[in-house]
Amino acid sequence: MSSGRVLIIGAGPAGLTAALELARRTPLTPVVLEATGATGGLSQTVVHRGNRIDIGGHRFFSRSQRVLDWWLELLPLEHHDPGRATLAYQGRQRALATGAGPDPATTDRVMLLRDRRSRILHRGRFFDYPLQLGPRTLRRLGLRRSLRIGASYGRAQLQPRRPEQSLEDFLVNRFGRELYATFFRDYTEKVWGVPCTEISADWGAQRIKGMSLRAAAGHYLRRLLPSGTGAVPAAETSLIEQFLYPKRGPGQLWEAAADELRARGGELHHHQRVVGLHGTPAASGRPARLTGVRTVDAAGAVHDWTGELVISSMPVQHLVRALPAALAPPAALRAVAEGLRYRAFLTVGLLADHLAPKIRENNDGIGISDNWIYIQEPGVKVGRVQLFNNWSPWMVADPGQVWMGMEYFCEAGDALWSLDDADLGALARDEATALGLVPAGAVRDSVAIRMPRAYPAYFGSYARFGALRDWLDTVEGLVLVGRNGMHRYNNQDHSMLSAMVAVDGVVAGHIDRAAVWAVNAEEAYHEG
Repeated sequence: MSSGRVLIIGAGPAGLTAALELARRTPLTPVVLEATGATGGLSQTVVHRGNRIDIGGHRFFSRSQRVLDWWLELLPLEHHDPGRATLAYQGRQRALATGAGPDPATTDRVMLLRDRRSRILHRGRFFDYPLQLGPRTLRRLGLRRSLRIGASYGRAQLQPRRPEQSLEDFLVNRFGRELYATFFRDYTEKVWGVPCTEISADWGAQRIKGMSLRAAAGHYLRRLLPSGTGAVPAAETSLIEQFLYPKRGPGQLWEAAADELRARGGELHHHQRVVGLHGTPAASGRPARLTGVRTVDAAGAVHDWTGELVISSMPVQHLVRALPAALAPPAALRAVAEGLRYRAFLTVGLLADHLAPKIRENNDGIGISDNWIYIQEPGVKVGRVQLFNNWSPWMVADPGQVWMGMEYFCEAGDALWSLDDADLGALARDEATALGLVPAGAVRDSVAIRMPRAYPAYFGSYARFGALRDWLDTVEGLVLVGRNGMHRYNNQDHSMLSAMVAVDGVVAGHIDRAAVWAVNAEEAYHEG
């Protein structure tokens, strides 16, 4: 393709990466069609009275130098001491370019270098996440439970579950049943709303590939070694110790990408919900081909768009629904699309005067520095708590206050989702108080944000998704990218890489769809 337009559905990381790559590398005009008024998809930043919410939390880290360079081209790295010019993870380091760098105190368009900390709140005590099997963890678990964990792990190694079909099989084989039941089962079932026995083992392979009880113990021991020793095998999980982060949240990077896209002649149209696709049906051995998209805007007006290629990051279920009868897959595959499941996500931002004294007591007497906390406590619905002050001090309007995100997992339309904003604010406030995070009466403001299809699920009809994927790959003029576009629990950088590989194919004159699907299929996982 030497001229014409490429239609890109969705202005999230995959869609905007594809658009900007096309604008930078080809004479084609990328046209991004976004259903909402936001830029960045799940990586957008929501602003409420000067306070910024990162939906789900986005650590900017990647094994891919290509992705790291892409981020830092848009937002240059802050001025830093030479000794901190690295991203550190599980004993290894990735060097970053040195240089003066902008000062975030005086410059907005800047990437910060941040220290990472996440923990689990369990039975009123904090445990490192990912788990580090050191003396402090064992002491907090207690002798009896620690012995049960060790014995359970030994049994799992001697008699592993084969074949690994469910997520429970996957986790028990790597941690033993006792540790699985203590730290993994209840939280995972809160996230997905179904038992771990009903979730495909593919989810574990996607998200926690190298993690195990042995890896957790090894990570702790390596941290005791002198600097420069204890290199980690490439196949093991990388537990990030430092990461990049935009000064004003992840959406700042995607807004910068959108600005450059427009400056290069690309287009970004908000409030354009895709309701139809059009093209030529398969005939006489010729495959079906997409040639355009139909959208409806916020006022209800219909718009038709034509292009040489459609790059889609919209949910696969909605994509198949949008295909006309002449282009639609067979009924059995349409049923697969209808059976795909998604989990919704609620964030309730709470603005409080300060954290509760109890936090200091359970935090070894120091000020809390977590980016987020996993909640493994009975009697509350909240699954995670973000502390936005610790992502970037510029996320909160008044640094003297605490700005946190209480995160809930649900189904779009269920009882929790349907609570009005005031009731959600009250629920989050009461649970933050019950957990001892903030004292009674300290919350000053709240805001609720709903994301209906945050997590593509590895249950429902997922086991048959491969057949639908293979059929969609036969449609010429269509490429699937991103988390929802591929129905794959990708990190932000994986979504970007899927788009980059697709554009590589455009530049080369042939899109290798297998190469697009191969992104994030490697055995070594990193936490994004």
